Amino acid sequence: EVQLQASGGGLVQAGGSLKLSCTASGITSDDYAIGWIRQAPGKEREGVSCSSSSDDSTYYADSVKGRFTISSDSAKKAVSLQMNSLKPEDTAVYYCAATADWDMHYDIEELCGEQFYDGMDYWGKGTQVTVSS
Repeated sequence: EVQLQASGGGLVQAGGSLKLSCTASGITSDDYAIGWIRQAPGKEREGVSCSSSSDDSTYYADSVKGRFTISSDSAKKAVSLQMNSLKPEDTAVYYCAATADWDMHYDIEELCGEQFYDGMDYWGKGTQVTVSS
C-alpha cells in the first residue's frame, strides 16, 4: 500500500518562507513522479511543482517560478518544496501526489500542469498553507 505523508504547512506573513515535505512509502519502482498540487478556496486544483525520478526533470507553475524550489531524494522516495517570497495568493491546501506508472518518456510538465487528476495515482492528505497580507 502506498502512503504519502506530508508535513510543513502553516501560517506565515507575506514575504515569508515555508518548507513542505512529503515521503512516499510503498513505492517500489525506481521510476516515479511526485509533486505538489494545491487548491485555493473556491478554485480548481493547480499543479504547483513536480519532479521525475527518471531524469530529474521538474515542473513549476508560472505563478511560482523563481520563488519555489522542489528537491527530491530518490533513495528515500521523498520530496520537499521550499517556498520563498510567499504571497497571499499562495494560500491553499497543498497535496502531495505521486505516480509509479512512470518512465523517462513521460512528460512531467504534462502530468503536473494538466493531467494530475488522471495521472497521479496516490494522494496524501492536504496540508494548509496560509499567507497573511
